[in-house]
Amino acid sequence: MTLKIGFLLFPKVQPLDLCGPYDVFASMPDTEVRLVWKTREPLMSATGMLLTPDTVFDECPPLDVICVPGGSGVGPLLEDDDTLAFLRHQAREARYVTSVCTGALVLGAAGLLRGRRATTHWAFHSLLEPFGAIAVKERVVRDGNLITGGGITAGIDFALTLAADLIGEQAAQALQLGIEYAPAPPFDAGCPESAPQAVVEHVRAQSAATLAQRMRIVERVVAKQQDTGA
Repeated sequence: MTLKIGFLLFPKVQPLDLCGPYDVFASMPDTEVRLVWKTREPLMSATGMLLTPDTVFDECPPLDVICVPGGSGVGPLLEDDDTLAFLRHQAREARYVTSVCTGALVLGAAGLLRGRRATTHWAFHSLLEPFGAIAVKERVVRDGNLITGGGITAGIDFALTLAADLIGEQAAQALQLGIEYAPAPPFDAGCPESAPQAVVEHVRAQSAATLAQRMRIVERVVAKQQDTGA
C-alpha cells in the first residue's frame, strides 16, 4: 500500500524545514509525497525560493503523515481557520501528526498539542506551553503519534526517525547513507547552550520582534480556544 505523506505549504515557509524531510520521504519506496495548500499557485518561500503546491485542501486524500514546516509565514497561519480546520481533519485519521521548527506552533493553534510532549526552534520554545504542550528541549520529540522536530535542520533527524518506523531501521540507515547525512559543522554554535554568548544574544535580538509579535497572536488564539472550547 502506498504511503501518503503531505507537507503543508504556505507563503514564507522556511525551505530547509520542508526540503530536508521531503528528500528523505520522497526517497522511500511506495511513498507519495504531496505539497498541500489552498491553491496551486506558486508561493514565495521565506528566502525567495518559489515552491508550487500540487494538492489543494479540498482534494487532499487522507494522509498517513501530515507535516507542518515552519518559517516566517507561521504567524498568519495561527489564525487561519481554513488551514487549522484542514489540519484537524487530517489529524483525526493520520498515522502520524508531525512538524518541523515553528510548524509546531501551528499544530498548537489547531489544538493538537494539548497534554503532549513537543519541541520547536529554541528561540520560540516559550510559545509551546500556552497551547497546553509539554515543552521539551530535544532535537526530535515523540509522544504517541505526534513527532516534532526542533529548529530547521532537525527536520532531517525527524524524517529519518519517522522513516525507521515506516520502512524499518536498516532501510532508514540506507537513506541516511544515500544522502550522506553525517553532520560535521565548522562551529559548535548550533544551539544556545554551546554557541558563544555574544552570538546567542545577537540572534535573540534579531528574533525579539518576531517573538513578541507571535506571542500576541498566540494569546489571541488561546483566548479564542478557551471561549469556544475548541
